Amino acid sequence: MPYRSDARLLVLHGVRLKGVASAEAIAFAAGVDVAVVARQLDELASLGLVVRREGLLTGWQLTAAGRVEHERLLAGELADAGARPAVESGYDRFRTLNPGVLDACSRWQVRELSGRLVRNDHADPSYDEKVLNDLADALTEARPLGDRLAGALERFGPYAPQLEDALDKARAGERDYVTKPVIPSFHTVWFEMHEDLLVTLGLDRTSETLP
Repeated sequence: MPYRSDARLLVLHGVRLKGVASAEAIAFAAGVDVAVVARQLDELASLGLVVRREGLLTGWQLTAAGRVEHERLLAGELADAGARPAVESGYDRFRTLNPGVLDACSRWQVRELSGRLVRNDHADPSYDEKVLNDLADALTEARPLGDRLAGALERFGPYAPQLEDALDKARAGERDYVTKPVIPSFHTVWFEMHEDLLVTLGLDRTSETLP
């Protein structure tokens, strides 16, 4: 049976992955009911682990103490679940797929015409279809990876369905669901999965090397 994270860790983890986010966005990322998330956020705020931010970016954010507590809980979970080998193997596989996904997302935004890079205006359906097919191929290869990770830590389970949902929406004409930030686009979910693997293993992007 996969290891099931407790609600406090899931909410801290959702805030960490989102950076600044609403309770609804955290609930979506963490796979937890929004009412549970709201209660946890209130408790975490009373402990000084999260803070409500207002302004251009509005939402919940980890405090310095919250980041320390999140890292402590993650390390404990990884040890208790005995999941490090599975997550390390998953991370290695993710890194082999990552360049292709990032290239496809870049091609969705910018394309080459007459030797120049121009913004993709999505006027060429065949071009867009090729990019979406490349993302679909990457998702096919990533799905077994997601299954293995979710078999070790249940919280990795939502990524594959979220990626599939984003791709389905893009194919149905909702083009924002390929690369637009803030919403659960393919790129947003892929980025968060990458960040999840890094923070779970106690790594950061600055120390990451090319595969």
